[in-house]
Amino acid sequence: MLQVKDIMTKEVITISGSATVAEAVKLMKEKGLRALIVEPRSGRDPYGMVTETDIVYKVAAYGNDPKTLRVFEIMTKPCITVAPDLGVEYAARLFANTRIRRAPVVEGKLLGIVSISDIMHKSDFVEKPMQLFLEDRIDAARQDARAICAEKGATSPECAAAWDVVEELQAIAADKRQEKKTSNSLKEYCEANPDAPECRIYED
Repeated sequence: MLQVKDIMTKEVITISGSATVAEAVKLMKEKGLRALIVEPRSGRDPYGMVTETDIVYKVAAYGNDPKTLRVFEIMTKPCITVAPDLGVEYAARLFANTRIRRAPVVEGKLLGIVSISDIMHKSDFVEKPMQLFLEDRIDAARQDARAICAEKGATSPECAAAWDVVEELQAIAADKRQEKKTSNSLKEYCEANPDAPECRIYED
């Protein structure tokens, strides 16, 4: 399974939260970018992100002056980050559930940025689709739920829906365990009683 570090973009352009939106627009145009990572103010401060959508929806749409408005006034902070060792499938599911298009890759420090374009063009999901085992899907759903609740709030509908997914997967796993237990019991019975009518399903 490919990991985020295998497909991420390592050259990342950052900007200070105190920079003006006009400066952010200029930098995005010069570098051909759709988003900038906003630098933390200190070691314990989280990363933020400002995107072209933020600028259009929050500045241009309302006639706000980009020369006086600051990046920290329109950015998303804290933004969702991913670890470099996260599997690409998990990252894709996180993006789908949180409706984000890109995320900083962080492990102690900023290592890069991964986007839906990276997943689309650099991953091998077409050649090697990865069907996760049920327990892995449950773990992934838990990770997604924690990330969504951290971003949207513990009492948000999105948070509740994310944990509903976890509960549904856990219920499926419980059913499968019960089916396996029943199947094994029947198999043991048939091995001891091969002529029993209900054991014909094991005949060649």
